[in-house]
Amino acid sequence: MPADAPTILATSGGIRLGRRTRFEFNKLTDYAVELAGVTGRAPRICLLATAGGDDKATLYHLYEAAQVAGLQPSHLALFPMPNVADITAHLLEADVVWVGGGSVAGLLAMWRLHGVDAAMRTAWEAGVVLTGVSAGSICWHVGGTTDSFGPDLRPITDGLALLPYANGVHYDSEEQRRPLFQQLIADGTLPTGYATDDGAGVLYRGTEATEAVAEREGAAAYSVIAEGGRAVETRLETRAL
Repeated sequence: MPADAPTILATSGGIRLGRRTRFEFNKLTDYAVELAGVTGRAPRICLLATAGGDDKATLYHLYEAAQVAGLQPSHLALFPMPNVADITAHLLEADVVWVGGGSVAGLLAMWRLHGVDAAMRTAWEAGVVLTGVSAGSICWHVGGTTDSFGPDLRPITDGLALLPYANGVHYDSEEQRRPLFQQLIADGTLPTGYATDDGAGVLYRGTEATEAVAEREGAAAYSVIAEGGRAVETRLETRAL
């Protein structure tokens, strides 16, 4: 059965290098699966690597990671054409949708071209848990900071806006992220936002941020608001998974 409310877990983690496979899913993704509330069968996870150009090797390794975790994987690819006839129906068959990192600008363009934006909203409203890392975190929000256009970060402001906030990823590990995220909120380019260190995530039930969680010791999430023309950052109480 689907989650009991529209649910998004937006993260800067959830996947790691594997011991016997290229990747393994980590505690943040495990938590997203738990939120789906599946019993009596293997949870179904739909994998999207749009932000990496639907690289077949990446998808292969993600399938391995899903199988190691005891999940039943499927995927949605858009290159060179959609791999399924009905994208909305395919997403609705999943318990969890997991979106990988890469170019969030490219992801959004391809999703809109093929109607994935509307399909994601339908799945979210139906209780399919949406999660992912980096581009797969920013995409659910109004926008954030991105290296989609080059090594110098730029704002992205045309996210799906399922969540009416900005989103900052890799907040503690990439030196441009924190100051630019704060600047964009302070000057009104982006709205109030939430940011995550590597290994942290923010859980949204409906459009309310209800919990900050972390799979890595010391990782945290933050709220950032504009106040008097400057950004005010508050470290959130972050629960260790």
